[in-house]
Amino acid sequence: MTTVSIEDAQAKLADLIRGLLPGDELIITDGSHPVARLTTTNGTHVSIARKPGTLRGTVTHIAPDFDAPLDDFKDFLFGIE
Repeated sequence: MTTVSIEDAQAKLADLIRGLLPGDELIITDGSHPVARLTTTNGTHVSIARKPGTLRGTVTHIAPDFDAPLDDFKDFLFGIE
């Protein structure tokens, strides 16, 4: 894992990315606080299109009071009951 300041990352981003090997990680810091992490990918990520309705019928039970206010939030109801 390599750590680089945000200023250095702005100046040398392309070189830093090209220098990453598979499995490497680059942490970008602002002062001493990490703010971003760059990692390599294996290039095989495949996006699968979503299909609406694929989970239809999977909810088999809904409690009759599923939309009732929770006891923990009664102080925030402001007279609504």
